[in-house]
Amino acid sequence: VQLVESGGGLVQPGGSLRLSCAASGRTFSSYAMGWFRQAPGKEREFVAAINWSGVSTYYADSVKGRFTISRDNAKNTVYLQMNSLKPEDTAVYYCAARYGAYSSYASEYAYWGQGTQVTVSS
Repeated sequence: VQLVESGGGLVQPGGSLRLSCAASGRTFSSYAMGWFRQAPGKEREFVAAINWSGVSTYYADSVKGRFTISRDNAKNTVYLQMNSLKPEDTAVYYCAARYGAYSSYASEYAYWGQGTQVTVSS
């Protein structure tokens, strides 16, 4: 599975962005997907995850109520809608895929995208 993120950029505090992650391959619907982020000088942290069907989702407490993860298996794409953005959301955002159930542990994901930069600043 190859993953390519897009949609990052510079946004003011309180603004919104939608990240996309396009996956190659015909078995996308077999994979759970996750979004992680890494700020300068910090470890990569879990943001959100979604199961293969899109019915079940899971969020880090820091983004709950502000971010929404979704997927379109017909388009082989997973999304991260980010609202009410804060400066502390500034990071490189990565999507990841793993076969089976979703997880909040980065080490359990086998496939990763190259990342997209999100900067929240006035």
